Amino acid sequence: MNTLLKTVIIDDSGMQLKVISKLVDKHPNLALEALYENGVAAREGIQKNNIDLILLDIEMPIIDGFDFLDALEHRPQIIIISGKPDYALRAFDYDVTDYLQKPITLERFNTAVQRAVNNHLHQTGEDNQHDFIFVNSNLQKRKVILDQIKWIEALGDYVKIVTADNKILVLSTMKAFLEKLPSNFLRIHKSYSVNVDKIEKFSSTFVEIENQKIPMSRLRKAELEKALAGT
Repeated sequence: MNTLLKTVIIDDSGMQLKVISKLVDKHPNLALEALYENGVAAREGIQKNNIDLILLDIEMPIIDGFDFLDALEHRPQIIIISGKPDYALRAFDYDVTDYLQKPITLERFNTAVQRAVNNHLHQTGEDNQHDFIFVNSNLQKRKVILDQIKWIEALGDYVKIVTADNKILVLSTMKAFLEKLPSNFLRIHKSYSVNVDKIEKFSSTFVEIENQKIPMSRLRKAELEKALAGT
């Protein structure tokens, strides 16, 4: 059975509503619930229904797309659709699923919807293949398999996720990022957290993962030993 996301479209342009609604109608994973020409009407309708996905224009009368998002009590997944690229950075501060620029191509639309479907499967526990999270990196949502993460490094306002194949930069503090991860990820230094399951050796000043030595604060050694004893 296909995953169906209950979807609404919010755009003040009647022509754009028709264009986007056709894309939604033809997509096997989307079920179109309603069309709205402004955020006020949409907010009232969405509060009465359990919506999974909103396709949202930014520049609208009465309240713009960002004001609409601020006013939502429970926010479903959001795909921003805009004629301008200017709002992209601000949009990702709202943890949107994707940002599409008009005119929308079918390929780009399908990619954005697939991200929404993947997010939904993970949130509902329907995807049991691997535990993973989605992170915002370079204005895109990227899927990261948790057991592939070796360590995480703090770099100012970013964290760098080091996996077997990639190094991914994410705008986040180390503390905030660790809150998204299970207990086998342990902070061993002000600048480093590690996947305890990947550790091969350790001393009082470092841990070793695949021949890479990662600094460890001496005060963290007891905490690491406790974590390793529980694995």
